[in-house]
Amino acid sequence: MKYTRRKTISVNVGGVMIGSDYPIRVQSMTNTTTTDIEASVAQCRRIAEAGGEIVRLTAQGVREADAIGQIRAQLRGEGCNVPLVADIHFNPRAAFAAAQVTDKVRINPGNFVDPARQFKRVEYSDEEYAAELGRIREALLPFIALCREHGTAVRLGVNHGSLSDRIMSRYGNTAAGMVESVMEFLRVFKAERFEQVVISMKASNVVVMVESVQLLVRAMDREDMHYPLHLGVTEAGFGEDGRIKSAVGIGTLLSQGLGDTIRVSLSEDPEAEIPVARKLVDYITSRSGDDTCDDDDETAYEIAPQRRITTVVNGNIGGGKPPVVLASGERGSLQTELQPDYYPQSDTAIHWAEVAADTPVDKLPEIQPDTVLVVIPSGANVPGSQISFIRRVKDAGIECPVIVKNTYADTDREWLQVKAGADLGAVMMSGLADGVWLDAPSYADGAEVVSIAYSILQATRQRISHTEFISCPGCGRTMFDLQTTVRRVKEATQHLRHLKIGVMGCVVNGPGEMADADYGYVGAARHKISLYRGKECVEKNIPEEDAIERLLGLIESDSRTER
Repeated sequence: MKYTRRKTISVNVGGVMIGSDYPIRVQSMTNTTTTDIEASVAQCRRIAEAGGEIVRLTAQGVREADAIGQIRAQLRGEGCNVPLVADIHFNPRAAFAAAQVTDKVRINPGNFVDPARQFKRVEYSDEEYAAELGRIREALLPFIALCREHGTAVRLGVNHGSLSDRIMSRYGNTAAGMVESVMEFLRVFKAERFEQVVISMKASNVVVMVESVQLLVRAMDREDMHYPLHLGVTEAGFGEDGRIKSAVGIGTLLSQGLGDTIRVSLSEDPEAEIPVARKLVDYITSRSGDDTCDDDDETAYEIAPQRRITTVVNGNIGGGKPPVVLASGERGSLQTELQPDYYPQSDTAIHWAEVAADTPVDKLPEIQPDTVLVVIPSGANVPGSQISFIRRVKDAGIECPVIVKNTYADTDREWLQVKAGADLGAVMMSGLADGVWLDAPSYADGAEVVSIAYSILQATRQRISHTEFISCPGCGRTMFDLQTTVRRVKEATQHLRHLKIGVMGCVVNGPGEMADADYGYVGAARHKISLYRGKECVEKNIPEEDAIERLLGLIESDSRTER
C-alpha cells in the first residue's frame, strides 16, 4: 500500500505526455456549442489559464469535428498550445474527420460500432458473437490507420450508462461488462501495434467506477497491456456532492497508484473543475516516498464484497450495521438537522480506544465488549496506514468495531472535501471500517464537517442521508441551461432523501445513467425535456417551463413522496 504509480506506456497528446513517467495530467471539457468558434476558443483559453492541460470538445458530427480543427488553429495562432480532444458518440464519420485535425479522439466502445442501445436483451450464439467482434475489427482498422498517419492519440472511453445491448445481454449492466466492452477494442489496437491509447471507465455510481477500473487493470495485466488510465466520476453533480464523489472515486484509485490523467466532472463552469483536480492530484502524490506504510499488498484498496465481520456495540456500531458518524465536541453543540450518531466526549458509556495506525496488535489496549477502536493515521499515507492497521486487527482475530478518525488542520472548504473524500472514502470502500470521525478544528462550521462525513458515506453507497443528484457537467450537446436547471430541480426535490434524481443535458448517457437513478430529467431537444422512471421514458418533449412540476407529479403519482 506504499504509494507508487502503476507503470504504463507513454501517450503523446499534442505534445502533452500521459503515462507513469510523467505527472498526472488534469483536464476538462467545454460546454459551449462547438460550432461557435469564438465562444469555444475563449472557454478553452479559460480552462488552460486555470491550469487545464488538455481540453475536450463534443463533436456530434463532421461539422463539429471540423470546427475543433478551426478552434485548434486559432488557439495556436494566439499562442495557446493546449491539446484538444474530440468527443465522439454514435458517429464514426465524425471520428474519422476529427482524427485529421485534433490531438486525440475519444470514441465510446458502447456506440462506435454497435447500434444505439434500446435496453433490449439480444441473444447471440458463440458464432454470431464472434462475427460481431469481427465487425468491430473491420470498423476500427481504417480509423487506426488514419490516427497513425496523423499522429492522433485515441481515448477509449467506456461509460456505465452507454453499454451496448450486446454487452449488457451477455454481461449485464456491470463493471465486468464495462471491462469486456473496452477489452474487445483494445485487443484490436494491440494486434495492430497502435499504442497511443488512453482508457477511461466512468460511472455516476462511485463504487461501480472504482470496481471497473480495478477489474480492467487486472484484465490488462493478464494480456500484457499497459495503457495509461483517465479517471473520472461521470455525472458527479454540483457543489459539495460533486467534489466529494469525485474525491472518493478518483482519490481511491490514485491512492492505489492507478491513474495518469483525471477530470473532475462538475455541473459548473468547466474552469471550476481544474482547481479541484489539481488539489486531488497534489494531495495524493505528496505521499510519494512515505515509508510509514510498508504493506505492498495490491489488493488493499479493492472494493470489498462485504464488510469486515465485527461484534455489535451499543446496538448500532459494527455487526454489519450502517457505518456511524462521530463528531468532536459535546452532544447538543450542533444546531443542525443532520446530527452525528455519537460524540465520544459525551457518550462515555462506550469505551472509545484511540490508537495510532502504526500500533502493533500486541500493544493494543485490552478489548472489552464495549470497546470501539478509533484509529488515527500514521504518516502521509492516511488511508494506507489505516487500512493496513485494520487488516492486522482482522488477521489477529479481533472483531471489535473500528472507527477511522482523520483530523485536518488549517484547511479551507474545498481542501477539506478533497482530502476527507479521498482518505475516508478509500477506507470505507475497503469494507474494513464501521464508521468515520471527521475532525477539522480550525473549520468554523461544525455542521458542515458532519455533512461532509455523511456525504462520503453516501458516495460509497453505505449510508443514504440526503437526496442524491446525478447531474452531468454539460457540453455542446446540452439542451438547456444546466447550472440553473440543476439548482431548480435540487430546490424542488431535496426533501425526498430516499430518492436518486438525475439531471442530464442530452440523451447520449442520460437514459443509461438513469438506470442508477429513480427518476430522470433529460434534455430531449432545445428547451424540451423527457422524464424517466429508472431507464423508462414516461413523458417526452415536455416544455422546459413545465418539466419540474411534471417531475414532481410523476413522483407523487408513484407514491414516492415520503420524506
